[in-house]
Amino acid sequence: MRLFDPANAFRIKVPVYNDAHRIHVIQTRLGRVLAFTRLTIDDVVNSRIAKNQVLGYWKLSRQVDRSIEITELERQWNPIG
Repeated sequence: MRLFDPANAFRIKVPVYNDAHRIHVIQTRLGRVLAFTRLTIDDVVNSRIAKNQVLGYWKLSRQVDRSIEITELERQWNPIG
């Protein structure tokens, strides 16, 4: 085995993402939003008002989760004292 192989020099490695984890996060967030609004998925599908309400809370939930992650990362990167 050679240390530098010209055949592999320009080969790009594509990162592998875990789709099962992503689906789990989406389902748990949707479950939290539906539990908070006390709606079922049938209500969301059949009513435009319920759909817009859940969409608004979904976006708010996503924004809150992102701001929490940013705050945690800033605490790790910039420890106090």
